[in-house]
Amino acid sequence: MNKLGFFRNFFKKEISFRKYSQDAISTLSVEYSNGVKTITLNDKKTRNALSINMMENLINNIRSNNSDPFLRVIVLAANGNVFSAGHNLKELSSLAGTDTHQKVFTVAADLMNAIIDSPVPIIAKVNGIAAAAGCQLVAQCDLAICSENSTFLTPGVNFGIFCSTPGVALSRSLPKSTTMKMLLTGKSISANEAKDAGLVVEVCQENKLDISVNEYCEDIKMKSRQVVELGKRFYYEQINLNLKDAYHKGGNTMVENLQLQDGKEGIDSFIEKRRAIWTHGKK
Repeated sequence: MNKLGFFRNFFKKEISFRKYSQDAISTLSVEYSNGVKTITLNDKKTRNALSINMMENLINNIRSNNSDPFLRVIVLAANGNVFSAGHNLKELSSLAGTDTHQKVFTVAADLMNAIIDSPVPIIAKVNGIAAAAGCQLVAQCDLAICSENSTFLTPGVNFGIFCSTPGVALSRSLPKSTTMKMLLTGKSISANEAKDAGLVVEVCQENKLDISVNEYCEDIKMKSRQVVELGKRFYYEQINLNLKDAYHKGGNTMVENLQLQDGKEGIDSFIEKRRAIWTHGKK
């Protein structure tokens, strides 16, 4: 079965229910080890659909421990061969009602903002299909690394639901031509196409995915959390400013950086030709 057929059958199953219920809570598993929090979507039954419950759980787990100076990286992963099939179609059906529809996209926006506002980098680890809002989730992460058998698509247009909100994240990560191809045709792009377009930074064999993600985590952990937090915050602040305003704000941010304890330590260690000893903002 081709991917279009897969999603057509999936969406048909999702909307062919007798009574809408909010009882089903999507499953997440969380592991925190050596400064890395790994949040794993673990609801294979729904292809890791981003239901309201799933998204709220993601938000809570992304925001928890944010002030912990030992937290350095968050990894978003998934069990199964579908990273996420997107929103739960039961919550978008006519039976669910407009209030539920509005809540879905309000919570989705909160999830994307939680990623932006996280003081530590968030890495998407993708091994399989990332579709619609699942593709949006990948695009919104600070970095994405995938296996060579991963694919990315926004197929909503095939089913009468244009992927408008996924397009927000994609248009800020990919060239217009690639973004519009995905949005207008619903066709998928391969892992290598995603890398060429800038959606992911690395493509590796499935059995080396953990190694590749771990290398990025270890690289980030060698830097000052205090400096990385400042830099990430400024990146998202300046991206929508005009060029002159961005340079002005950037200069002020550089000055702020130099006043940080780790900013001072970084300059001193370079001048003194020694390895920096980061505090990560701890007093």
